[in-house]
Amino acid sequence: MIELFFHVNPTLLQAFWALATFTKNQRPLTLQSQQQLQQTRTNSQQLDRVEIYSGQEAVEGSQHLGHWGPLFCHEHSIRFVIIGKGSNCLFDDLGFDGCVILNRIEFLEEEPGLYRVGSGFRFNRLGVHCSSEGFTGLEFAGGIPGTVGGATYMNAGANGQETADAIHCVDIITMDGRLHRLSRTDLNFGYRSSPFQDMQELAAITAVTFKLQHSGSAKRRQHEYMERRRASQPVGEQSAGSVFRNPLDVGVAAAELIEKAGLKGFRVGGAMVSKMHANFFINCGGSTSQDMLDLLALVKEKVDQKFAVQLKEEILYVHPHRNDVKSKQR
Repeated sequence: MIELFFHVNPTLLQAFWALATFTKNQRPLTLQSQQQLQQTRTNSQQLDRVEIYSGQEAVEGSQHLGHWGPLFCHEHSIRFVIIGKGSNCLFDDLGFDGCVILNRIEFLEEEPGLYRVGSGFRFNRLGVHCSSEGFTGLEFAGGIPGTVGGATYMNAGANGQETADAIHCVDIITMDGRLHRLSRTDLNFGYRSSPFQDMQELAAITAVTFKLQHSGSAKRRQHEYMERRRASQPVGEQSAGSVFRNPLDVGVAAAELIEKAGLKGFRVGGAMVSKMHANFFINCGGSTSQDMLDLLALVKEKVDQKFAVQLKEEILYVHPHRNDVKSKQR
């Protein structure tokens, strides 16, 4: 069983991956400290059993480092998942029978109105930065955890804005090691969905270019969105963000349905429906992944019974053994 993170030094030519079990010369890598393990947990704190290995000696040259890990996994039938901050991931208590690859592409290139950003760049940091410079389109991102790659993969959004609205083009790498640049006009996005979720040949998103318009009120709106978020969501709690997508064609948000079903504050083990926002599940101490999964199933069942609405998960559960979730970018 392989229970690892791939971890790459961000100074190595913006390298994306490192081979975790072996270097190019088949030399084992060095186990890092427990402190580093603590620092790379997901927001819901479910990665206690995943060890981190350093891959600084993996492969020389940026092209090889760009695809060596996923290509090796693909050729040897090893399951892998790529995460940025893991902000909407739920890992099982048993760990992960495969390789977890940590995205560390964090560059930012900009010219007026155009921002080319590494997929590992923090999405909330980008939103604040662009808004502060007077450009509109990503004000909502100021309060969203995770990375640019994850936000693009999920088409994250809030306050009437979504990631796809601001995208100019997306750089990806495919499983054959080739780099591709896809124009926004070639990509069909939907509510919390993107073409990357069904792209079988995708290894990962590597960079995203955003095209924004100047607006004198962008900074003010970004601050307003942040204040609204702090007032209505459990920002300081351990959670994986919104658990369910808002159902389409219903006219009622998932949080409202859960609250009307009388489930606000309902608890299973260490997992609880937030009393502040019912579409957030909180780890209130000692929660296991099974607690979260049981609570998720119960909420879905109760909402379906009361309103005949089938809630769909926005949170991504990574099974320890099966390929239930084909995770490429989180």
